[in-house]
Amino acid sequence: MEQRGRIRVERGKKRVRGYLGGQLVFDTKAPVLVWESPYFPWYYVPVTDVRATLRPSERRERSPSRGEAHYFHVDVSGRSAEDAAWRYPESPLETLRDLVRFEWKALDEWLEEDEPIYTHPRDPYSRVDILASSRHVEVFIKGVKVADSRQPRILFETGLPPRYYLPLTDVRLDLLVPSDTETHCPYKGTARFWSVRIEGELFRDLVWTYRAPFPESQKIAGLAAFYNEKVDLHVDGEPQERPRTPFS
Repeated sequence: MEQRGRIRVERGKKRVRGYLGGQLVFDTKAPVLVWESPYFPWYYVPVTDVRATLRPSERRERSPSRGEAHYFHVDVSGRSAEDAAWRYPESPLETLRDLVRFEWKALDEWLEEDEPIYTHPRDPYSRVDILASSRHVEVFIKGVKVADSRQPRILFETGLPPRYYLPLTDVRLDLLVPSDTETHCPYKGTARFWSVRIEGELFRDLVWTYRAPFPESQKIAGLAAFYNEKVDLHVDGEPQERPRTPFS
């Protein structure tokens, strides 16, 4: 492992592939996980494992920890993605010098081994546990009780507060307003959101559900969760402090 400031670099053990327009962009058995922020890593790929053409761009960006990034357009047969890859050829982190980082959304498909992955690589140090519980969970917004359940599923995810997933029958559905917001999680899948309307005031995107989560998260399918950071949560009659997280 190599580290500089907040940047941490570690060799991965999975085969990783990326595709654009159905064409192979890279295929590596030696990916490198780079934590550019504390929350999750990104994949960097040895330049020798890149199959697409990397066409130099004039774009440059400097990182205090990684050095100057040289950008490239990614060309495959019939498709091109502008500024979709970059390298740090003179990085103070020696491990990065012969690696390429691809913009996640610029590629159509990412695979770990033979399975698709979404949003970003899974952190090998993160774990998700989902446990059935009989705790009494109440959710309040502006003093109005919007959920009351004694059959939550509690999701414990490394680095985040427990999330209480509740049956929709235990939620005031008459207060929910459908939202167009969707988010994607590499561990759980695609979340769809609701806002909550209380006394004419709209509280946006406070509630979400995974209608069809990934197999490892099936226990929360069709259940609703609220941001602990943005509501008043009581568990077994005890008010919970609002945690400080990236979602606050």
